[in-house]
Amino acid sequence: MKFVLRLLGFLFAAGTVVFIVGVAGISALLWHYSKDLPDYSQLQDYEPPVMTRVHAADGSLLAEYANQHRLYLPIQAIPKLVTNAFVAAEDKNFYQHPGIDFSGIARAGVLFVENYGSGRRPQGASTITQQVAKNFLLTNEVSFERKIKEALLALRIERTYSKDKILELYLNEIYLGFGAYGVAAASLLYFDKSVHELTIAQAAYLAALPKGPNNYNPFRRKEEAIARRNYVIDRMAEDGYIPADAAEQAKKQPLEITVRPTGAHIFAAEYFTEEVRRYIFDNYGEKKLYEGGLSVRTTLDPKIQAEARQAMINGLVNFDETQGYRGPVTKIDISGDWGVKLADVKSLADIDPWRMAVVLEVSDQSARIGLQPARDPGGNVLKDRATGIISLEGVKWAKLAGGPSKPVQNVAQVLQPGDAIYVEPIPDQDGKYRLRQVPEISGAMVVMDPHTGRVLAMVGGFSFDQSQFNRATQALRQPGSSFKPIVYSAALDNGYTPSTIVMDAPIDIDTGAGGGGVWKPENYGGKFYGPSTLRFGLEESRNVMTVRLAQDIGMPLIAEYAKRFGVYDELPPYLSYALGAGETTVMRMVTAYSMFDNGGRRVIPTLIDRIQDRYGHTIYKHDTRECQGCDAPSWNNNPEPTLIDHREQVIDPMTAYQITSLMEGVVQRGTGTALKAVGKPIAGKTGTTNDSKDVWFVGFSPDVVAGVYMGYDKPRKIGPRATGGGLAAPIVRDFMKEALADKPPIPFRVPPGIKLIRVNAKTGMRAAPGDTNVILEAFKPGTAPPDNYSLIGNETANGKPIDTSVSVSPDAAAGAVRSSTGGLY
Repeated sequence: MKFVLRLLGFLFAAGTVVFIVGVAGISALLWHYSKDLPDYSQLQDYEPPVMTRVHAADGSLLAEYANQHRLYLPIQAIPKLVTNAFVAAEDKNFYQHPGIDFSGIARAGVLFVENYGSGRRPQGASTITQQVAKNFLLTNEVSFERKIKEALLALRIERTYSKDKILELYLNEIYLGFGAYGVAAASLLYFDKSVHELTIAQAAYLAALPKGPNNYNPFRRKEEAIARRNYVIDRMAEDGYIPADAAEQAKKQPLEITVRPTGAHIFAAEYFTEEVRRYIFDNYGEKKLYEGGLSVRTTLDPKIQAEARQAMINGLVNFDETQGYRGPVTKIDISGDWGVKLADVKSLADIDPWRMAVVLEVSDQSARIGLQPARDPGGNVLKDRATGIISLEGVKWAKLAGGPSKPVQNVAQVLQPGDAIYVEPIPDQDGKYRLRQVPEISGAMVVMDPHTGRVLAMVGGFSFDQSQFNRATQALRQPGSSFKPIVYSAALDNGYTPSTIVMDAPIDIDTGAGGGGVWKPENYGGKFYGPSTLRFGLEESRNVMTVRLAQDIGMPLIAEYAKRFGVYDELPPYLSYALGAGETTVMRMVTAYSMFDNGGRRVIPTLIDRIQDRYGHTIYKHDTRECQGCDAPSWNNNPEPTLIDHREQVIDPMTAYQITSLMEGVVQRGTGTALKAVGKPIAGKTGTTNDSKDVWFVGFSPDVVAGVYMGYDKPRKIGPRATGGGLAAPIVRDFMKEALADKPPIPFRVPPGIKLIRVNAKTGMRAAPGDTNVILEAFKPGTAPPDNYSLIGNETANGKPIDTSVSVSPDAAAGAVRSSTGGLY
């Protein structure tokens, strides 16, 4: 008996010692790992990388930029259905444990022992709190050391933060596949829904993903994904979060993923959004762009963007088709499953409704085609195979070698089996298609609000998928005669009138010893009209008249005005630059014309209205006008608020109106008559460069400015008769028709002080009784139509000086053309 008692005493003593040593050892171990624990207090001020979102003017989403696609939601904004799904799937005892689920840890330990030496990754049952500790403060290293630190941090986090705060951190940080971080971004990416719109089945699927998004890929591993989703649904029912019958109903639902479309693609605004991205990157930096959670409200009007895009595409395609068919995109073998082979042919994704197709059969009157099959989001080619018909009418534009004299007589002359081609469905003719080809010629279009400089639409080329080079802002091209309004505005701002007479006759310009000798500027078409008004010179785009005018007022003055309007930073002082020989961009030209349109106020072009940071604070606003009375706390019969505009006056408002009136004449009687079809007050100017390498038209109504340039990326002659009036102006016309369709015909505003006087359109002199060729001309105070042609030049073509005080009759002045008289009249 004594032996037994001594044995028990010994065992008790030994046990006590072991216990004390164990406690001491564990304490030492915990103390050791506690020394260098990360500072968990940083979770209080957690600012995760959040995506920047770019919106159109109407709020439509255009683009998202992020390294980690995340939208941060406070726990109050996350519905209970979603939080319950994640708790049921990841940590059923979340609301009861102190940060550690001891049974889960024991289970992980047993599995580790069982799998030791097998090379298999140890498994665990970390709580949500432990996952927060790991994701925010530790690494993904698999070790007991990391597990101990994770447990210690979890206990401390639980003592410091509420369960809701911990869950908020978790649901916004967790990676859920396809680049989505957090439930808000994943909800949009997988289902194109906000978290409030998710069904039980959809919430359960998202909650299934933290275990391994790749393991439950909805395309490549759909069965596993559905099984895991249903497991989560069962756990939700078991834990009492949803009724059993709702759970059974949810498990029967198919797993349908809705790929979220991008707004930039919907509105064909890829060039616009890329320009916005570059601006933010350059001004705020890469980190702010991709992680700063900026909210960017742009100036883009989706309706106007779609109309501009369509007009530009039609113009490019219509011209390109006059040049004939250049053959298929490529050839493929159509034996077997042609769909898989056609799916591998790269096609442009942003030229909807065009489709890539392959010719399957050809006869004289038609061709049967197979349309390129789509792929699922996982990259697999879908099994559906759609076909269509191209009739003879759909290929007639594809003239054969030899030009119009050899029209297409049958489809087989153009198409052969195996040809991979672009086609476009014919409206209201199901299954019928028209042959298309990507145009070689390119161009750009910018649409602007002239009062604010807000860019309403931008088309930087035929296809962003084909070329990301933005021809609206990056392509430096000669504007040709579309620069002439700058020259004429310099003259009108400095004493000239629209009725000032300039000689339209041959002139020789001595360019100096190093300039190549004598320059003889020519008019388009080679004609000369003798003494003509400034109005006639701009309406008919007379080159020689413009050179004489530039010679008289001086190129330094013109260079100053070009800089004022932002067309050029520094214009060389050579007369050829008065004809638009310098290179500029469509954006700059449209901005300059906006200043004519708005009465001469400076505008700074912008694609962005305002930028807000992640907290909603405005960090950029384009509109700098002062609003007096806008900050009144309440309205008590106060006067209406007024906007104070401090912008610089670039030119006199009366000069701006005179130029606008001259450019109205361009549309009504001159080189831009294509715009008359709009049926609204429109002003504008055409431009055609040497050898017709570039063609332009910039036009405007009282509230919209639109500019178009067309040309080849590697400059070459567009065609023997290519002009801005024939190619670019119709594009602006088609756009204006749509953009102004529901707008009343508002006339251009006449500024105070302008006198509208009846004059003879040809001579510029005051209209006499019985005159039929009469227009209303705009004159500033102190000026009036001339009573005769006053000679204001200073030399003839042979260099002999003339008397500047002489007044001559129209007939005598016209004789100067016959005697090749130079000078300015």
